[in-house]
Amino acid sequence: MALSCSSLSAHLSLVRICALRSNRITNSLYSPYLPCHTRLLLCRQYSSSKVSRGIGRYVSSKLQYVHVKYEGFLKRRFPRFYLLYHTFVEGFKLLIRDANEARKIKMKLYNEQLQYKDLPYREMETLRQFRRNMAKAIPLVLIAIPPFANYLVILLMYFFPRQVLIPHFWTPQQQVAFRGVYHSRRAQYFTPVLKGLEQANHKVKDAPLQRRLKDLCVKVQNGSTPKVSEVLAVRGLFSGPPLGIQRLDTEQNRQLSRLIFLTPHLPGFVVGRRLNSHALELLHLDRALSRLGPHQLNESELKQACYLRGLNADSFGVNQCHEWLSQWLQVSSALKESEVSLLLHNIVFLSANSSRGSRLH
Repeated sequence: MALSCSSLSAHLSLVRICALRSNRITNSLYSPYLPCHTRLLLCRQYSSSKVSRGIGRYVSSKLQYVHVKYEGFLKRRFPRFYLLYHTFVEGFKLLIRDANEARKIKMKLYNEQLQYKDLPYREMETLRQFRRNMAKAIPLVLIAIPPFANYLVILLMYFFPRQVLIPHFWTPQQQVAFRGVYHSRRAQYFTPVLKGLEQANHKVKDAPLQRRLKDLCVKVQNGSTPKVSEVLAVRGLFSGPPLGIQRLDTEQNRQLSRLIFLTPHLPGFVVGRRLNSHALELLHLDRALSRLGPHQLNESELKQACYLRGLNADSFGVNQCHEWLSQWLQVSSALKESEVSLLLHNIVFLSANSSRGSRLH
């Protein structure tokens, strides 16, 4: 009976210790009602956890101090190198942030049994950009894992920033310059795409549609931007042969792939499959953007939306971007999934002359 009372007293003391505040724990540990072995065990646990937290805070503060001093040294003595170093550190933070956001979105898709096309525009765009960036970012992250390997990454940033790095690791000036480079390369295929349309137009049996497509191509080649109604007037040609997404030949698929920055250097059937997948993704993005409303986008999001759809808007004002994007969405909102080939060709119809600063109609 005495043993049971002693055991009960020990348990009650233990409960009392857990309930008290931290500033009373030390006094309670030396209570005469607590068995010696229990008191010793609790002292060890409390002391070790407190010491561990103290060491962690100390190490963290020292590392932060060294990091600040190191950045200050680089900024004073090597300003150009500091810019690269700072860009790398901030870019890595952005990459981690995007990875966390993408993980949350994927969990949302899984938990709520949603499809990609059901997501809001910004979540859809975040997931799209993350997927595109990871193929380029994974080798960079692997290189940076070993100690001091981040200096190798910095060298790559310095000598091959456009080829090796994703936009997270570009400086603001590089982002503008590199977008211009990539858009210039894309624009080189506007003319081949139009010639491919003219060749395919000879196979069209419907004379009125054939004439409309010919007039549309001639208008673009003469430096004008067609109206939305003129583009939609030929939509019937892009759901079946010869211009449907499943009926395009390999060369047409390769040319259209370059318009949305897909590599054409793959087997023909792979190029066609990827082109169809990304065209549908773009259509779903357009529908989500229409639900959100283009005027809800900030300037950066607005220009990125235009760039994805074929317009390099770095030299455009916000109102011009809104006007152009509104025209694009008018075309896109009228299309079915079977007509996504027209959505890809619309990059040429609406962007070929708008990129040169011609007046929008």
